[in-house]
Amino acid sequence: MATSPSIEIEVDDRVVRVSNPDRVYFPESGATKLDLVHYYLAVGEGIVNALYERPCMLHRFPKGLAGDKVHQKRIPGGAPPWLETVRLHFPRWNRTADELCVTELASVIWAVQMSTVEFHPWNTRRTAVEMPDEWRIDLDPGPECDWETVQRVAHISHEVLDELGAVGFPKTSGGSGIHIYVRIKPDHGFQDVRRGALAFAREVERRAGGDVTTAWWRKDRARDQLFVDYNQNARDHTIAAAYSVRGVPNARVSAPVHWEEIDECEPNDFTIFTMPARFAEIGDLHGGIDNEVFDIAPLLEWAERDEAAGAEPPADPED
Repeated sequence: MATSPSIEIEVDDRVVRVSNPDRVYFPESGATKLDLVHYYLAVGEGIVNALYERPCMLHRFPKGLAGDKVHQKRIPGGAPPWLETVRLHFPRWNRTADELCVTELASVIWAVQMSTVEFHPWNTRRTAVEMPDEWRIDLDPGPECDWETVQRVAHISHEVLDELGAVGFPKTSGGSGIHIYVRIKPDHGFQDVRRGALAFAREVERRAGGDVTTAWWRKDRARDQLFVDYNQNARDHTIAAAYSVRGVPNARVSAPVHWEEIDECEPNDFTIFTMPARFAEIGDLHGGIDNEVFDIAPLLEWAERDEAAGAEPPADPED
């Protein structure tokens, strides 16, 4: 069957032209670019909520997963006039980039038209790009760390969050780990949020009986340990958004889950094929995150306590 040159997709009051809709993006299943469009339309409210007004890096696969992956910060020329962006400054190179800033579902579908599979937003909003409003807890298992350990450490993290009075919103990473997001007041810079995140990670490490490490250098971690990656809170460090598809053969999704589901689920449960029905049934599990804002002051007190006892502050993520 001949490949269709393009089709038009109506998204609210926009029309987005999608070229090569029959191009296979996921060879394992045969899922196409149009399948990816339909997935993001199905979870539209969730993906927009996850990306809303955040600078967003795009992980593009112009030839599908069989081709090369492109990490794209700058919006290419020829973008529609209604597409919104935010200008960022990168002091290390003294350069700027106009990154996608999602405010409506049509901009997500436009990005898919531009071969985007994964969406990686900042943990700040465009109104205050230097002040995080999202604390991200990344439970990142080593190559020999099993899923049961990830599940156990997620529950330890939940326990510590409860003691802090913070509400965590968990999701599968779409890879082999779990992410937990906490909405915070945007009144501290990246370094303070990283200090607090490291203090939290060290508390989880103390309770996990050797299964967890906060060692920054990979050579200092055992292969069966789980790294609580506090540096995902550094400036311009991004991880896949809730509802983002991941560039893996079975088209897994970074899926919000209930805490009580963690013991029952596995990463492969959530794909572009299973998530639309799940979303239609239960909606956006991260939909209430903006109503649960946490003040990181207790975390900074933990950081001061640890540093007074000789612990090092967070290493420079660029080192």
